[in-house]
Amino acid sequence: MESWLFLLVILAVAFFGKNTSLTVAALVVLALKAIPMSGRLMQVIDARGINWGVTVISIAILVPIATGRITFEDLFRVMKSPVGWIAVGCGALVAILSKHGVGLLAASPEITVALVFGTIIGVVFMRGIAAGPVIASGITYCIITLLHLAV
Repeated sequence: MESWLFLLVILAVAFFGKNTSLTVAALVVLALKAIPMSGRLMQVIDARGINWGVTVISIAILVPIATGRITFEDLFRVMKSPVGWIAVGCGALVAILSKHGVGLLAASPEITVALVFGTIIGVVFMRGIAAGPVIASGITYCIITLLHLAV
């Protein structure tokens, strides 16, 4: 019963905060939860969902290349500026943080609750975008490692 209430609270916050992605996600999870015998499907999503999400994001990033909207000329042009090099460095840093974040989430799934709560606060009250739970977990991993905190 508690999980239903928790998901309904998240749905309400997402809806009133006008966050379509989180609203749809909460509705999908509630619908899955309502389907008898969906436990196995939710286990698969739990185990592989982040990787599927990363794949979908990667596809979305590659589509402008496939359509010709982004070309080698664009890449060469941006790499001539400090902004391009900063973007490359940040991209590499985010990839490393995400790797550690996924590992942390696998080792300590209870941290997900705090990350989701923080993401909801950022999205609803600070008009952010819910694109960074994995990165947030990577930053969390770095901070707890630096502070030698046990998980």
